[in-house]
Amino acid sequence: SLLGPVVSGAAALLCSRRRGEMRGQGQISRRLVVLVVVAGLLLAPAAAVDVQAVLAPFPDLAGFARLLASSPVARELAGRSSLTLLAVPNADLPQSPSAFAAAAGADLADVLRYHVLLEYLSPADLRRLPATGKLVTTLFQTTGRASADLGAVNVTAAGPSLGVVRSPAPFPGSNATVLGSVTSVPYNLSVLAVDGLIVPSGFDLAASESRPPAAVNITRVLADARGFNVAASMLEASGVAEEFEGDERGAGITVFVPTDDAFASLPAGDRLQSLPADRKAVVLRFHVLHSYYPLGSLESIVNPLQPTLATEYASQAGRFTLNITRSNGSVAIDTGVVQATITRTVFDQNPVAVFAVSKVLLPKEMFTRADSAAVVAAALPPPPAASNSMPPEPPESARRPPTKLSSPPALRGGARNDTAVSPPSSSTAKATAIGRWCIELLYVLPVLLPLV
Repeated sequence: SLLGPVVSGAAALLCSRRRGEMRGQGQISRRLVVLVVVAGLLLAPAAAVDVQAVLAPFPDLAGFARLLASSPVARELAGRSSLTLLAVPNADLPQSPSAFAAAAGADLADVLRYHVLLEYLSPADLRRLPATGKLVTTLFQTTGRASADLGAVNVTAAGPSLGVVRSPAPFPGSNATVLGSVTSVPYNLSVLAVDGLIVPSGFDLAASESRPPAAVNITRVLADARGFNVAASMLEASGVAEEFEGDERGAGITVFVPTDDAFASLPAGDRLQSLPADRKAVVLRFHVLHSYYPLGSLESIVNPLQPTLATEYASQAGRFTLNITRSNGSVAIDTGVVQATITRTVFDQNPVAVFAVSKVLLPKEMFTRADSAAVVAAALPPPPAASNSMPPEPPESARRPPTKLSSPPALRGGARNDTAVSPPSSSTAKATAIGRWCIELLYVLPVLLPLV
């Protein structure tokens, strides 16, 4: 619609030039340049803004920024502009955002999409809002899962510098107060702080809180996520996956799943697949924490040394533990043999979190580090037999270095009555040599006497 008037104007100027109605060629050229510049400004798309970079200077929003980065929402925002982001400060975030969303029957990613308004709203715009408010579409509306206007929020003024964001269908947890403006990139991105997460409309919060969550089939989750065929087959064949359902009912579980590429990159000397079934099950349990940890909790974990499900089966405390730390912007996992990192979130819905890891987690209790570049598997040796007796002494022939003397060829293997022939002693050998020397001297002496 904008290009039509521009083209028409340019054509009119060219025609008038031909008729000689313009005063000079220079004036026509200047007008054409102005029209082209204006058309470029009107038709050029607004530059997308890196939301993560905008939020980085604000530590009070670090938790909300991590939630965005660990969800698909960060990628969806990469190609968009003219947005208003409703960011929740660390102090106002629930202890477990994933559990908060799951209690309302919503996915955490959808909750985050509900905090992205597809319109630039500055504090001045909030003050000019009508008394009835303004319905603003959110990113959640673009998913196709919101009917009618349930993918929008109603923004109303609540004072000289505050506003309120409400869901069109009010229910507990469906509104938040705007605390103020954090920053802006006119007119592409406006960041407003709000005092809590807002749940999209259409979810029965009370019913969700009273309904126990269904058990998560980890094997099915891995099959749907793709790229975890080896791990899924090992879990199903070992029967370890069946243990997870009971653990979910307690404090939840966190599962670290190596990708197919991680299994393919194991050293050639690795013997993981040749381990007995019970030892292989220990390795699989070593990939599971007996508590629910979303990514944000792992990044800020207080005690980095965490017991695993394999720890419960160990005879001694402190065995089969994972050292979890934050390194170079990602979560690092050190087993004492290998160091892996979390590459992405596969599934996160309280009480289950599933993360992809870059390497197979090999416990130091069952594997050894051959050198700094490769890991060679070594199955646990069987425990030594309890005995106070000393090991048998080796035979005399084994303890004594072999002698260079040997029996004559005629006697080798030719002893009578199957008796062994021992080599001559050193004294016998010396006597034999002296006697032979004396005999030779008797033969030479007659020849030497005439010369004397």
